[in-house]
Amino acid sequence: MFKKGVEARSHQRLSGADRKKLKRTVKERFPRASDSDIDALLPPKVEIKVSKYQNRVLVYGIEGGFPMFFDIDGRGKEIFPTVYALWKVPDILPSFMLKGGEVSQYVIGGADLMFPGISIPAEGLPPFIAGEAWAVKVPGNPAPIAVGTTTMSCTEALKAGLRGKAVKIAHYYGDLLWESVECPYVPNAGFLDDVVFEDPTLSSAQISDSYDGANDGANDQLNGIDDKDMGQYVDVADVQSEPSSASVAHSDARNETAEEVTAHVGDLNLTDDDSADQLTREDQHPLSTEDVDMLLEKCLLQALHTTVKDKDLPMPGSTLWSNYVLPCRPSGITLDIKKSSYKKLSKWLQAKSSTGLIIVKEEKYKKESVLFSVNRSHPDYSSFKPEKQQVEEAVQTGVPAVSESRSVKILEVAEIYKPSVHVNPVFASVGADTDKLYSASDATDVVFRYVEKENLVKPTDKSIVVLDAILCDALFKGAIKKGSTYPTEIHKRDLGAAFVNRMQAHHIVTRGNDSVVRKGGLKTVQIMTERRQGNKKMTKLSGLETFLVDPEALASELQKKFACSTTVAELPGKKGHEVLVQGGVIENLAKHMIEQYGIPKRYIEVLDKTRR
Repeated sequence: MFKKGVEARSHQRLSGADRKKLKRTVKERFPRASDSDIDALLPPKVEIKVSKYQNRVLVYGIEGGFPMFFDIDGRGKEIFPTVYALWKVPDILPSFMLKGGEVSQYVIGGADLMFPGISIPAEGLPPFIAGEAWAVKVPGNPAPIAVGTTTMSCTEALKAGLRGKAVKIAHYYGDLLWESVECPYVPNAGFLDDVVFEDPTLSSAQISDSYDGANDGANDQLNGIDDKDMGQYVDVADVQSEPSSASVAHSDARNETAEEVTAHVGDLNLTDDDSADQLTREDQHPLSTEDVDMLLEKCLLQALHTTVKDKDLPMPGSTLWSNYVLPCRPSGITLDIKKSSYKKLSKWLQAKSSTGLIIVKEEKYKKESVLFSVNRSHPDYSSFKPEKQQVEEAVQTGVPAVSESRSVKILEVAEIYKPSVHVNPVFASVGADTDKLYSASDATDVVFRYVEKENLVKPTDKSIVVLDAILCDALFKGAIKKGSTYPTEIHKRDLGAAFVNRMQAHHIVTRGNDSVVRKGGLKTVQIMTERRQGNKKMTKLSGLETFLVDPEALASELQKKFACSTTVAELPGKKGHEVLVQGGVIENLAKHMIEQYGIPKRYIEVLDKTRR
């Protein structure tokens, strides 16, 4: 972000109303920050100055002090704390820990952070989504050295094998935003309060080109990973023009001191830092193996009582650990599975499964333990009393918070199935409830339990299941034409799908605190544009009730967004309503429903009759 030279167009003080607006924006953007944290970064009785640059970037700083925030788009949607701000309040953002100092030299050289350079904790990758603001730290030090946005979610990262770009760095220690304040290298962040600058307000700073071509290939060199493994990431802004002689000289000077700066990054310290105190206390009083085992037991029971719901199952073991168990640990305590007697997450889950508290099975293909069910009548579960207040505090500190407005719009859609008369005998044979709704994986598990119970696997070919009378009727009775021969065996890979296909389809839709279960498959949202009198276009939107969207509220929202008239009318001859939007906004409307209401693209049907 601050590699290229950009000159500030103007500098001005913020009015009282703008100060309040900035604080509200910071509070919404960074829910981890308390009011005292924001006051520490933007003191109430100190003038705040904003510098506007030609590339729309806004830099907010304390007059006579340091820049504290920068806004990339100038609208508050991509506002970030500077490294100075992170030194004062390190926990305002979640952070990735680098593997070592050898990686930090690339980050402070302008390279984006790759997944191979991140130190993954024993409990697994922390939860995050694409586009979130994250800080970057070096081992053994709470002082962040960079800030940027994640390029993908944790789920996508695991699917990619933890390869590729993790964080697109927006600002780092030693870049041109840092140098614009003429800040010398400060080995101790606590020394910042005593440093005097000639021009700390950016009022006369003109950022010059300094990194053109200096860091070509830095991302490719990270951790010795070559182009074949990670691909090549090139910053187009860095190769648009040839560097001037002054730029080359400046880059050479920085390259000569890069190793020295990198060596000192690990020495950065924070004064009055709570997290550092907690690390010190943990080092002085480490938990024994027995203590860790007891803490694991307590956190698991706490999670099973408070956050793990039956509708969320089956659940991967890594998700259970990172999203449910870890947030239940006491504040200031690090929970490391390697320090327990189990050493591995899978062994711990299997041990809990052997006691009957939970049922855990290992997926053959992913080789990951999956939590299938919880025995809520187990003595350990019944005798445990959850600590409600402690869980709430732990969730706030352990899991990245989501704004209230956003959480209301979060949509969860799941396809579920109810046993039909065809498959009821199979469920009854294995003792499964025929009145319960099952996910596809749960239903598949039922039929394979039946196969195992009746020993129907073909001895000469383990991939083939021999059909007995009950299973044959469950799969094919009524589906085979009269006079045709019933199959006598089926391949294992086809058994699950064939069994689920004979069940009654249902779906469950959850948005915020509202949830509804309906019979049948999930219907789509229809968006259609047609011409009316006078060759005017009209866009119709229907099927909103399926995804728990209020047509009246949406119509009011679209009226403001597209600056056009909207109306709501009942669907002729059908249940439900449709929203009528003046104009041909079919593409923008579909994009709005995906981004703002979380409706999957596959459930949106678009038809533009004006193109015929």
